[in-house]
Amino acid sequence: MQTFFILFTVLFPIFIIYLTEHYSIFNKIGAVVLAYLVGIIIGNLGILPENIASIQELINTITVPLALPLLLFSMNVRAWSKMLGKVMLSFSLALVSLLTMVIVGFFLFSEQLQDAWKIGGMLVGVYTGGTPNLASIKAALQVDHEVYIMTHAYDTLISAIYILFLITVGQRFFLLFLPAFQSNKENKEQTDALENESYRSLIQKENFLPLAKAFGFAVLALAIGGGASMLVSESASTAVAILLITTLGIVFSLIPSVNKIKYTFHLGMYFILVFSLNVASMADISKFVNISADLFYYISFVVMGSFLMHSFLSKLAKIDADTFMITSTAMINSPAFVPLIADAIKNKEVIVSGLTIGIIGYAIGNYIGVGLAYILQAF
Repeated sequence: MQTFFILFTVLFPIFIIYLTEHYSIFNKIGAVVLAYLVGIIIGNLGILPENIASIQELINTITVPLALPLLLFSMNVRAWSKMLGKVMLSFSLALVSLLTMVIVGFFLFSEQLQDAWKIGGMLVGVYTGGTPNLASIKAALQVDHEVYIMTHAYDTLISAIYILFLITVGQRFFLLFLPAFQSNKENKEQTDALENESYRSLIQKENFLPLAKAFGFAVLALAIGGGASMLVSESASTAVAILLITTLGIVFSLIPSVNKIKYTFHLGMYFILVFSLNVASMADISKFVNISADLFYYISFVVMGSFLMHSFLSKLAKIDADTFMITSTAMINSPAFVPLIADAIKNKEVIVSGLTIGIIGYAIGNYIGVGLAYILQAF
């Protein structure tokens, strides 16, 4: 069954690509949305074996680090640097929104939740960086294992719902009150060219050797990032690996012979589709039957409240909808979902900015989370 699951996860995205390129209705839905929906269905049919989790984690561990450099190889990183000021402003507003909602939620739920101050600290960590920060703060604050497991489970469910909202109607919703993204002319020409290229070109004979070369560079980035992650603590390993792999992807993109290889973005997006299908299959709804209502309400309040406050502040600061979405994604869902959202909103220009925000979140999440937890403990 494990072998069948691996084959299905690797091959079904190819069928999704075929559907989106041959049928307009599937093209309108989008390959990422289709992969996500199929993954959720597969994960909740009750057909996956109990020991499949290790295989799912392995697929996640491989696909995203391979996809990131491939997505970056064909991009104009120099032009993207002009957007960082606006992105950092959006990140600052998102962080203020998150801290505000964690604090307000603490006072709303502290009487119902034991050790609410520890939970607040973990939520800051997971929504500035990701699961590695959640695990690190759990260890630092000596959080009860059951509380940690439930927090992680509810975070997974709520984040899955949020990402599904973003990749379906999110952009149209935010454009109702946020300005549209103003594209850099040079980047616009490049991304338009990417949109007009077909995935079918991946299997054309003349593209095989150049793409094999690009894949080799991606594997090299993965090997270096993975190797470096083994030299640091387990809690910091993911952040170090993503930081190095992203950096190497940017460095390799500055090499003309790599930057000019066609269809590397499409190859990277194939791995993102594999990741999307796989990660969605991990959202087992049956695990949330025995729900701890107050903990679920606290986490939901933080996610929904911070997203609403962030969107309100973004309107005041005139942050565009795409920048808002990519910043929110990098924080609430982690950098791994940045390419997924960029593809869903058809804006590849925001990928590097989103990854940068995600890496900063990884770096500061532990400090802010632990610090705020001890402040809340005083109350």
